[in-house]
Amino acid sequence: MTSQLASFKIPVIDNEPMRNYAAGSEERKGLQAAVDKMLKSAPFEVPCVINGKEVKTGDIQSQLMPHDHANPLCTYHAASSEVVNQAIEGALEARQAWEEIPWADKAAIFLKAADLIAGKYRYELMAATMLGQGKNAWQAEIDAAAELCDFLRFSVKYVEELYQQQPPRNSQGVWNRVEFRPLEGFVLAVTPFNFTAIGGNLVGAPAIVGNVLVWKPSPMATYSNYLVHKIFLEAGMPPSVIQFVPGNPPEVVKQCIDHKAFAGLHFTGSTQIFRKLWKDISNNLDIYRGYPRIVGETGGKNFHLYHHSAEIKSGVHQAIRAAFEYSGQKCSALSRCYVPSSLWNNGFKDQLVDETNKITIGPCTEWNHFTGPVIGRPAFEKITSIIEQAKKAGGEVIAGGEWDDSKGYFIKPTVIVTKDPKSVSMTQEIFGPVLTVYVYEDSEFDNMPKLIEDTTEYALTGSIFAQERAALVSAAHKLRNAAGNFYINDKCTGAVVGQQPFGGARASGTNDKSGSIAIFSRFVSMRSIKENFINPQDHYYPSNFL
Repeated sequence: MTSQLASFKIPVIDNEPMRNYAAGSEERKGLQAAVDKMLKSAPFEVPCVINGKEVKTGDIQSQLMPHDHANPLCTYHAASSEVVNQAIEGALEARQAWEEIPWADKAAIFLKAADLIAGKYRYELMAATMLGQGKNAWQAEIDAAAELCDFLRFSVKYVEELYQQQPPRNSQGVWNRVEFRPLEGFVLAVTPFNFTAIGGNLVGAPAIVGNVLVWKPSPMATYSNYLVHKIFLEAGMPPSVIQFVPGNPPEVVKQCIDHKAFAGLHFTGSTQIFRKLWKDISNNLDIYRGYPRIVGETGGKNFHLYHHSAEIKSGVHQAIRAAFEYSGQKCSALSRCYVPSSLWNNGFKDQLVDETNKITIGPCTEWNHFTGPVIGRPAFEKITSIIEQAKKAGGEVIAGGEWDDSKGYFIKPTVIVTKDPKSVSMTQEIFGPVLTVYVYEDSEFDNMPKLIEDTTEYALTGSIFAQERAALVSAAHKLRNAAGNFYINDKCTGAVVGQQPFGGARASGTNDKSGSIAIFSRFVSMRSIKENFINPQDHYYPSNFL
């Protein structure tokens, strides 16, 4: 990267090392202390943050702890229409100054933010993610610590590479070059509850290429997202570049997309809401200066396909991790399994039931639990309703199928076996700890990819398990469009920034691949520049002469 005085080289970028939090370790002691301190101090008061200043509207709402829903982790001030307008206008006023800050200085902000998360704020941010979003220590580590650091650092690496993409040729007397301008206006970031890292990336990716943003966090991730915003400011982010606006989602979002300076949407959430927003934006095209960029990652109905040559033990453990980590509340979580009868009847079923029944669920304050609560009352009611619908439709619950919401929103990891490959639990996105298995005859393997494709409208993640190479080749080819992230002999979750760019197509989103260079091209507007050094002496061309 360049400045007026020198050409700089960024530090070597690599993935943040993950800590294991083993019993007796210093990292476990540090995290436990952060959790204890946060519990003792809760509930916290979270304001809107406009131009770097706290704004308290008096419209108080709560982020409840899903493992203990009688108690909030924080209360927050919901933004009024006046506050949202102040956020938009403040961001627009800061736009030119932020665009003109040298690239090296933008990069330094992101690198510093990553180091603050990796060190000073690691345990506090993890504790907020555990208590507020229901994650256990390991899930918080891979999210709020490692992945968020990776997003910030690899953003620097990828934007440097983007800026280096220049025209390959210059003719005599001509210098061709390209600028990557931020969008004209502001970007609205609508972020989800399930990954603190996604919240940071949905604002970070547009910001690092010079955009200004209004950040609408999920009500169920308000406190962790507030801490991320605080870290950005401490790292040197100009206070008006990212405006933190918690509040009622439909109202805040509508006010933003109805503004004439709306230039882009960066969204992670439900397919239904994303489709509605796309329609609303299209209805506003006449008021915008340009065509807004719409980038979204939405739902999934992710699959594992097993061939009769697959290894049973590892296949079972991969399914359990993919389906039940974080109670299935990952966009990539496994929801449907296709298992040949030879595997099912020779150990797969028994091992799946035995291992699932061993799983304990409980609050993040207890270290021994593999998984925890679902995020809130609406999710709890939706998930349990689908389990009941599946049972009424003939599905057999062979593990789990029990729940308790007396203190927290706990649903036992549930396995359903269906004879109908297009039953409700095979087709409808659940976003909870429910895995449905369809057992097929071994001879039908070649037909399974088409069944997988035709069953749902989603195309986010999927896996094929086999030892026979021909089976892997065949399935991978036939399932080419069924998953934006495809895994071979590995579970369908766990994409790593810089290693597996993440995103799906069809109803799963715009497949712009977070964690890769591709995402940054969506938030810039290129300007081609041709500079001529040799002045023409005539306006005629040789073809004009006889």
